[in-house]
Amino acid sequence: MAQLLDPVATRSRSMRSGRPVKRALTSRWAYLFVLPALLVFLVFSIGPTIFAFALSLFNWNYLNAAMSKFVGLKNYVDLVKGTRDPSFWSTMWTSAQFVIPMVVGGTVISLLLALLLSGNSPVLYGVRTAVFLAHVTPFVGVSIVWVWLFNPRYGLVNAATALFGMAPRDWLGDPKTAMFAIVVFSLWHEVGFTLIIFLGGLTTLDKTLSEAAQIDRANKLQEIWYVILPQLRPYTIFVIVISTVFSLQAFTQFFVMTGGGPGFSTATLGFAVYQQAFIYRKTGYAAALAVVLFALTAVLSLLQLRASRNTGR
Repeated sequence: MAQLLDPVATRSRSMRSGRPVKRALTSRWAYLFVLPALLVFLVFSIGPTIFAFALSLFNWNYLNAAMSKFVGLKNYVDLVKGTRDPSFWSTMWTSAQFVIPMVVGGTVISLLLALLLSGNSPVLYGVRTAVFLAHVTPFVGVSIVWVWLFNPRYGLVNAATALFGMAPRDWLGDPKTAMFAIVVFSLWHEVGFTLIIFLGGLTTLDKTLSEAAQIDRANKLQEIWYVILPQLRPYTIFVIVISTVFSLQAFTQFFVMTGGGPGFSTATLGFAVYQQAFIYRKTGYAAALAVVLFALTAVLSLLQLRASRNTGR
């Protein structure tokens, strides 16, 4: 009876009884605010992914849907057998020739630049800004500029190499140098992004560890190898995975600078999807390539999550 007459106890019970209702209202509002982004994700990401998988089971003609027919897994069988031109395996090898230098070279270059440009002087601010501006320039526009730079007659690249006694070359027209030229351009364009990631990682370092290393008379290289790099491991993993995914999906520079040529020397997996769909009009086979590209991207993302969790332990 005393508890019923106690105003404090009564108010406490009413507050406890109102919590489930308040939580339900909060959850409804949360779902309402998330709904627009969820719809965009479903319409523009999940929907096309499902449609691409369904399309890969057909011999599809996008100019005349009535001519399309269901072929099951035939496109995937052709993909594994390598019966199309270029073959899937040659396309994967070409992709590896682009992805490996981009991932390894991009990670090493951006890490070295981050270590060199991590100071607070105005000059370093200017250099960091200049490097990052390359990344935010329009991709198509700078691709055209670099086509001019690699021009065999009046390009600045040949003018620079001539200073070292090298003969002029058709960098983008030679199968031996076309991929190298695109890698150089792509590194120039993408290093600014990964540089910012490493610079952000350097701001989170535990300075007491570096101070302890200096007290133990460790030189700068030893400090970087044993103190700084282990702390940058999560950022390094992120850069490697993101660079791999972006490199696998690369398209613009191949389309603008070489068109997948000469021959098929620069026809990577991302470009092959476009090539098979809109040049050869083999839409079903192109969808199968897109599904493979999606699977590779998903696997790499899962590896990133697993590596990040292991790093955090």
